[in-house]
Amino acid sequence: MAQGHAGAVAFLFRPVVWCETLDERRFRTAAVHYAARPPYPDALIEGVAGFCAFTRAHRLLDLGTGPGVLAIAFAPYVGSVLAADPEPEMLLLAREAARAAGVAVEVREGSSETLDAGWGRFRAATLGRSFHWMDRAQTLERLDGIVEPEGAVILFNDELADAPENAAMRAWWAVIHRYSEDDPVRAKRRSPEWQDHETLLRASAFSRIDRIVYPHQYSVTVERLIHRALSMSSTSASRLGPRTQEMIDEIQAALSPFAATGEMIEAMEWTAIVARRPVPERRG
Repeated sequence: MAQGHAGAVAFLFRPVVWCETLDERRFRTAAVHYAARPPYPDALIEGVAGFCAFTRAHRLLDLGTGPGVLAIAFAPYVGSVLAADPEPEMLLLAREAARAAGVAVEVREGSSETLDAGWGRFRAATLGRSFHWMDRAQTLERLDGIVEPEGAVILFNDELADAPENAAMRAWWAVIHRYSEDDPVRAKRRSPEWQDHETLLRASAFSRIDRIVYPHQYSVTVERLIHRALSMSSTSASRLGPRTQEMIDEIQAALSPFAATGEMIEAMEWTAIVARRPVPERRG
């Protein structure tokens, strides 16, 4: 599809189908759009694997796996991977993606609330864009019971870089913010009472923190950014309902000037927070 072709994108997304009960299983409709999210850079995955000294003797848990992107990315660096998510649509995509990638990943329906010793022991637990959906303090307590003594909890995040080439992305985000500002879940995470991840990690068993930062740029299209908006919980079709097409139309209008002048760029800053237990003090 040609970049910035408004009519073609509108045809692709009309009519929009949403859940009868809005906001119920909001990731059900979001799952099929996840491929439009920016991929984790290979160099970031390799850097984290090297920093944590993963070997084929290690087992990794990807909690809140979604379509299995992180689980599949780390599979070549460890002996086995368990990918868990509570949403059946996500698990279906994860299984298909693992088969397509030719890697062995065990996919299981489960969540931070069902996590227990029965899942076994792991060298590390990865969480990509999922930790904020959990009872974070309780999740860290449960992970403390199954992550090996020398293991780690690894949180992944990405932010838009403060760069002039992100003008199109800032226009896109302005639309996203308008349509998500009435989402109570998002409002909670942006409130003054919300503690950032690192604060909670420092109060947990995994209080030794290292950060791996990797800048990366991507080319983006109007179509992919519409898909990405629909992959986000606060702007998914299941939450927006009949407003979904209005958002799509606004995204097309906001990006039209940028798409008409050539390639649109997204400059990202990726961060992996590697949290481990403190090193025991040596005596004598």
